[in-house]
Amino acid sequence: MINKIRFPKGFIWGAATASYQIEGAWNEDGKGQNIWDRISHLPGIIKNGDTGDVACDHYHRYKEDVQIMKKMGLNAYRFSVSWARIFPTGRGEINQKGVEFYDNLINELNANGIEPVITLYHWDLPIGLQKFGGWENREEIIDAFVEYASFLFDHYGDRVKKWITFNEPMIFCLVFYSMGAYGGKRDPGRGFKASVNVNAAHAKAIQAYRNCKHSDGQIGITLNLSSVYPKTDSQLDLMAVAVVDGVTNRWWLEPVLKGEYPHTLKDRFDINIPKEDLSLLKENPIDFLGINNYSCFRVGAESTEDLMNIKALLMKGEKIEGVEYSEMGWEVYPEGLYDLLTLVDKEYDHPLIYITENGMACKDNKIIDNIVQDDDRLSYLKRYFEAAHRAISAGVNLKGYFVWSLMDNFEWNEGYSKRFGLIRINYETQERIWKKSAHWYMNVISENGFDIEI
Repeated sequence: MINKIRFPKGFIWGAATASYQIEGAWNEDGKGQNIWDRISHLPGIIKNGDTGDVACDHYHRYKEDVQIMKKMGLNAYRFSVSWARIFPTGRGEINQKGVEFYDNLINELNANGIEPVITLYHWDLPIGLQKFGGWENREEIIDAFVEYASFLFDHYGDRVKKWITFNEPMIFCLVFYSMGAYGGKRDPGRGFKASVNVNAAHAKAIQAYRNCKHSDGQIGITLNLSSVYPKTDSQLDLMAVAVVDGVTNRWWLEPVLKGEYPHTLKDRFDINIPKEDLSLLKENPIDFLGINNYSCFRVGAESTEDLMNIKALLMKGEKIEGVEYSEMGWEVYPEGLYDLLTLVDKEYDHPLIYITENGMACKDNKIIDNIVQDDDRLSYLKRYFEAAHRAISAGVNLKGYFVWSLMDNFEWNEGYSKRFGLIRINYETQERIWKKSAHWYMNVISENGFDIEI
């Protein structure tokens, strides 16, 4: 029996990328260095010694890539701006060549009927600001970010009507700062401190957007969120769920949706939150919440001491026999997306939501007639789309879905060893090769849905 799944009229189908992961041209046309330019050139950090120096060469091939988007039928394209391409040192003098690149990309997208959706910050902080402590330096970083954001709002806002302040602050705060990725000691408190500054910068950027000359669009934030399940129904495992849910979900949701911080974590890590931050967050609410979701957490603890080790709790652990995993080692569990969407809808007053990233890393090593046979990714997307559709049917205010990623790209510490794209990149020739999932997605967009057997 065939079940016809159709999404609401006006539902946005898109794909997403990030500047450092695809652009290349790392030191061309006046661009300054960012922290990933620095990190990727350090020995032993990135798998196979890969760097983002060339990546997908999108900086030079953006017109070709926009034509791929047009053929696929994308309604929207989510991309990030390289801060150091606009302000080479993070503040001060503007690099006109960098400004022109995004002018050209935005104009090309609009000319081909594809809505540009801009992420202001996707992890690539200018080195000039990291020298001052980056997101740990409240005095320097917040003003710098607001200046950068305000320039983008004023310059591109006549053509861009959807904005995202930050992508996945949980990763670049708690993981990178807490683990000493940018230098300094390993300390969870560093990440929480950075997160408070990020949220203040986020709220001030929204305030700046409301007061800019093109304030007729929407602005939000993208959080990476996951459903958290106990490995067993023991009291310790249930307590572990509360800790992980707090660290990975509620610490990030509550400031931007309620103007509050969870007291348990704030007290546990002795985090100072200025009172003016809470007022700022409440007075500058988001228009939408972007959710990045790929998998779920299954957590447990054997002792109360385990509950204090956040890193250990977040580790995925050994794979379970009979369970499907991606090439990243992440469990494939579409029901986790449904549970997450319905929970956010219920507990945070029915926010407008876009899924801003969802996808699967696959081997992609079988090519027939110049089409990558990625049936595993196609199956993954079909099941996650179906879960999203069920959430909409349950009343969730979900308005769009951006697949990660448009094309294979530099996957941070994994270099080019993991492939998430709908389009395969031959990194030696820069040839773009369609995958079976891309053809399927093109049909989904055309039909605003798909058929499944039940």
